[in-house]
Amino acid sequence: MKCTLVDVAPESDFSIQNLPYGVYSTAGAAEPRVGVAIGDYALDMCALAQRGLFDGIDGLDAARVFGQPRLNEFMGLGRPVWRPVREALQRFLSDAEHPVRKGLGGVDSVAVPLSAVRMHLPANIGDYTDFYASREHATNVGV
Repeated sequence: MKCTLVDVAPESDFSIQNLPYGVYSTAGAAEPRVGVAIGDYALDMCALAQRGLFDGIDGLDAARVFGQPRLNEFMGLGRPVWRPVREALQRFLSDAEHPVRKGLGGVDSVAVPLSAVRMHLPANIGDYTDFYASREHATNVGV
């Protein structure tokens, strides 16, 4: 599957097969928002949700979930939601005739160059526990 929305260099870490989530802001929009990296761009997940890209995914109120400044709620939805969201993104990115793409009026309405974003902590961390998984782990920590 090849991305047809933006150019993605063959050596890019952010191909259509690897769509990492994050939280970012820009100089023109300081409020942190959920994004997905593709090539040298960040896709605005809330903007895509507002255009109906994720409509019909059971258990997902996409505009609300992706309108938040952290990924906690989305992470809590689990694989039954994560998988169809990723599949919807891949279809959107690879199909030049995708209905949501036809209504965009340009990639700039849903994407921003990574060079123009400021990354933020993607989740609120509630607690942290470290534990030894094995004798070898404990020995390596001690070394």
